Amino acid sequence: MPLPDAPPAPLLDALGRPLRDLRISVTDRCNLRCTYCMPAEVFGPGYAFLPREDLLSFEEIERLARVFVGLGVQKLRITGGEPTLRRDLPELIERLRSIPGVQDLAMTTNGLLLPRFAPELRSAGLDRVTVSLDSLDPAVFGTMNGLGTDPQRVLDGIEAALQAGLRVKVNTVVQRGVNDEHLRALWLALRDRAAVRFIEFMDVGNHNGWNLESVVPSREVLVRLAGEQETFQAVQADYRGEVASRYRDGAGHEVGLISSVTAPFCGDCTRARLSAVGTLYTCLFASGGVDLRAPLRAGASDETLAAQVRGIWAARRDRYSEERGEVTARTPRVEMSHIGG
Repeated sequence: MPLPDAPPAPLLDALGRPLRDLRISVTDRCNLRCTYCMPAEVFGPGYAFLPREDLLSFEEIERLARVFVGLGVQKLRITGGEPTLRRDLPELIERLRSIPGVQDLAMTTNGLLLPRFAPELRSAGLDRVTVSLDSLDPAVFGTMNGLGTDPQRVLDGIEAALQAGLRVKVNTVVQRGVNDEHLRALWLALRDRAAVRFIEFMDVGNHNGWNLESVVPSREVLVRLAGEQETFQAVQADYRGEVASRYRDGAGHEVGLISSVTAPFCGDCTRARLSAVGTLYTCLFASGGVDLRAPLRAGASDETLAAQVRGIWAARRDRYSEERGEVTARTPRVEMSHIGG
């Protein structure tokens, strides 16, 4: 009886970090205009989004994903823009699910279209979703999402995902003076249904008006969540590269804190990002990437593509959050709507 194929040896970057996660953007379009990602004054009615022919096809995405998995990637995450706007998305999920070696298949979404698509996505092989929800207060959330969209629509999406059998995480971006007074209410409302994670406001892209004064440090978030009675204990990380630091209250409820600004985790970053047009980025805050679509469409073999990715990752030295300062503040960065979170 033949022995099963051994997993590929870890592909390490210049700082010894393995390639384990690939985030795949499938569109740059979104049906919200969140102020920290796609502010309406920039991404307005006249904004030129990518033409459909420029986007990677599902066949191209699957092929590149197989190359990355062959190099050691174990987790795939579908992002956007808003990925549920991509037509026939369950077909892509089914293609990715069929790749041997994929241990986890997830999607980041604003949740608005989950009532329509969650059952089909789950049937196609999606394991879990991360849903963005920044406040349960309609006025606050409406302001933050830029279009006045009511948070109940997101809650309906979360419920649809749960009913479909998807595991759910909720991400909340915290901004001082905007939604920081509503964090405990959100956590109490969702902690029995989903894993809630609070994210320090980050300087992603070039148009979100980031400044350090708007950042609420995670340690302050934890104090706000605890209130007057509760205490939290740190939970050991499940794996290297886990983004959120997790804590548990006395009743066993967990909360995650993502502290890219005050406690950078670059040293354990195992994530690569593929844009909707096939550009490979090795950091969320990258200024540029490498085009994989051109060689792919020119007929490059899988071996050639793998060699190119191997060389890019081996040379990777990104650690933006550890170097954040006056110099990085003047450096143009790729927009989050092009490569997801």
